[in-house]
Amino acid sequence: MSEKQKFQEAWDKESALTLKVLKAYPQEKTDLKPHPTCRSAKDLAWTFVFEGVAGSQAVQGEMKFPPPNMPPTPTTWQGMIGEVDKALKVMSDKVRRVDDAQLNTTVKFFTGPKQMSDLRRLDVLWFLLNDMIHHRGQFSVYLRMAGGKVPAIYGPSADEKWT
Repeated sequence: MSEKQKFQEAWDKESALTLKVLKAYPQEKTDLKPHPTCRSAKDLAWTFVFEGVAGSQAVQGEMKFPPPNMPPTPTTWQGMIGEVDKALKVMSDKVRRVDDAQLNTTVKFFTGPKQMSDLRRLDVLWFLLNDMIHHRGQFSVYLRMAGGKVPAIYGPSADEKWT
């Protein structure tokens, strides 16, 4: 299995888990902020759209921050889930259609404070995948604080047991 195939498999699996967590979130609590310095639940969820759009940009061309082709922020939680789903699937489709040689070329990406460097496109995609997993972990804490039921992610949770 090629590295591209491994990435594709991981991205699709983790995207499905991210959507599972978002769908469990109580829509009436999207303004929840666990601490004054934290983002709201809806702002944290928007990170997943950003990752999908930025990943699509990394696959195809030069990256700009923020990505110029971000969709408008939805006004409903169902709209947010739809935008996350769309962004993650579009990115997956772009990876599926590009050849390995393109993914092994470089693109400018942040490597430090106010510092951009050339990174291999596939390394940027792995970074975005890990970032999605990280923010999903954060979001699962928001979900618990909002009174939602945390689904099984890598194993059973207190709310979704394996029997």
